[in-house]
Amino acid sequence: MAGLTRFITIQVFFCLLATALTGYMLNSALHQYANSQQLKVQRAIDLELAQITTEQDIEAFAKNIKLQYNLDKLVIKDKENETIFSNQGNLNYLPFFVKHLQNYKPFIRSQHGAGSDLGLKIEFTLRLQQTAEIVQNAFLILFLIILVLTLVPFITLKLTLMQASNRMGDAISNMVDKYIENDSKDGKLDSSLADNAVSNIFPSIVRLNGFLKRKQKDIESSALDIKREAYKDTVTGLGNRNLFIEHYEHQIENADKPCFGTLAVIRCTELNLINQTRGYQQGDEYIKDVSDLITQAIGTYSGSTSYRLNSSDFAVLLINVPIKEAEKLGEVLQSKFTEFQQHVELTSVANTGIVSFETGKPLSPLLAQVDTALSLAQSKTTNGYHIQKESDIIDNVSASFGNQNWRQVIDDVLNNNRIQLMIQTIMPTSRSAKAYSEIFARFKTSDEHILPTSSFLAMSEKLNQHAHVDRLVIEEAINAIKTRNLNDQFFGVNVSAKSAHDEQFSIWLERRLLKDNAIAAKLIFEVSEFGLQQNVKASKRFIDMIHRVGARITVERFGVGLTSFKFFRDLKPDFIKMDATYTRGLEEDKNNQYFMRLMVDLAHRIGVTVLAEGVESQEEKHIIEQLCLDGAQGYYIEKPKEI
Repeated sequence: MAGLTRFITIQVFFCLLATALTGYMLNSALHQYANSQQLKVQRAIDLELAQITTEQDIEAFAKNIKLQYNLDKLVIKDKENETIFSNQGNLNYLPFFVKHLQNYKPFIRSQHGAGSDLGLKIEFTLRLQQTAEIVQNAFLILFLIILVLTLVPFITLKLTLMQASNRMGDAISNMVDKYIENDSKDGKLDSSLADNAVSNIFPSIVRLNGFLKRKQKDIESSALDIKREAYKDTVTGLGNRNLFIEHYEHQIENADKPCFGTLAVIRCTELNLINQTRGYQQGDEYIKDVSDLITQAIGTYSGSTSYRLNSSDFAVLLINVPIKEAEKLGEVLQSKFTEFQQHVELTSVANTGIVSFETGKPLSPLLAQVDTALSLAQSKTTNGYHIQKESDIIDNVSASFGNQNWRQVIDDVLNNNRIQLMIQTIMPTSRSAKAYSEIFARFKTSDEHILPTSSFLAMSEKLNQHAHVDRLVIEEAINAIKTRNLNDQFFGVNVSAKSAHDEQFSIWLERRLLKDNAIAAKLIFEVSEFGLQQNVKASKRFIDMIHRVGARITVERFGVGLTSFKFFRDLKPDFIKMDATYTRGLEEDKNNQYFMRLMVDLAHRIGVTVLAEGVESQEEKHIIEQLCLDGAQGYYIEKPKEI
């Protein structure tokens, strides 16, 4: 053990000694070279100065001498010590091995030659960085080799190491001598010799250096491949959630330059159903098809990227695309999804939520906003989309709520009856026409802020609180009719399709209406056409119950879905309310006029009353009357007011 310790001590001492000697030789060689170059440039400047007779020659002389002799600093002053020419390079930077060369004093030469009374003073400093870096690299490589050889535990290598060190020392001296000799002969700084010096004298070191660099590149390439695989979705080949988060945080939230854009999240609505009824392989095919449709839709947006966030959600980032232009993306996606839906015989394909972003905006509240937008899109129509605009975000206290925030808000509304009822009249277009007034609910926070109704209802459905919300609205409406003695009027009350399809809710509602049978006869329950389509059997059962207790049914937002006349006839609603998109600009849209005329004729034949909503001008009201609709609702007719 003592012998091994002594051997290791000797080896370490040898390593340090060899390193010190090598550094000393390299440093000495560099100083010899610097001194010889200093003298050479001094002599050359003396010769050039003798040829300067006028001030016009000075600038040409300065540029020529700096370029020709590769100087780092050149300053020319006149006899008044005023600077005529100054050009300085990277004098403050030198490798650590020769850092002391920063203090290498510049050469100063005053010119008082014949034929000139300029009295020029020349200061210059050599550019030694390149040569110093070569020497430093040689030193580091030599140190690495000496260290490796020192660790080899064989005595025979000890003698070989000593001989190799001596040869290397001689080679370094010869290299520097040859470099100085060649440099002195032609009077120029031959950078190519400096570049090739190490490779000419130390081919084994160069090969080792090249080997290490290749290995480093291989390791980096392998690490990059592993990262790509870890960040890639195996089904679609798109980036996964981790890549999306990294991209957003680095390229958007913490970007060096300001940027803006649009985030769209697409949620596949049928994945669970396909997995359960057709198998997971068909579910993967469905996801691939949706991925392809998304890729096609964003193909026209340069710099756009798409990701698969989880089993059913995709994300699309559109850089430098304003929210208004992103509306086109929503329309394109809806069109492609609807076409695909008809091809594969699904009830829907996917919904899209769209929000805007800008540099510095955290990801968490942005995802909460887009989740709300998705919920609203799902409540609109098949394959629908919803854009959460910046103005909505500013005005809404709930725009950036996450699921947990919404759950607390909804529970607070239900537990404390934080609800305000509004009413809006539907005006009959003739004396014989039937119409009623619609009751709206407004929901409030604990500090009396009004929550956005569409967002509140969408999130209540998402969190399975829809039936409790609908119960609260119906109870408040019945109580308001009782307390205000409004039994001689008819009132419409909205019910979500999910509540209508909920058997427990239907049982509760039937018992509640039978309890106040006189008021039940005055109520008309409004359910969206899109919602009724989702489960025709349950919809028919709900409508039959409503008729059984003496109340009536309105199919609202009619014309948005793909309802067949058979579906329309089998449900037998009492009213249909045409969606506001058919009313807007009706006086100029002949196609909408033709469709509404057709629906009026069909509905009247089976005893259904046809209403129009969203009426906002005299022209729209006039056309509605001409088309023989039975009633009109909208801001032009009457604005909502407290009941």
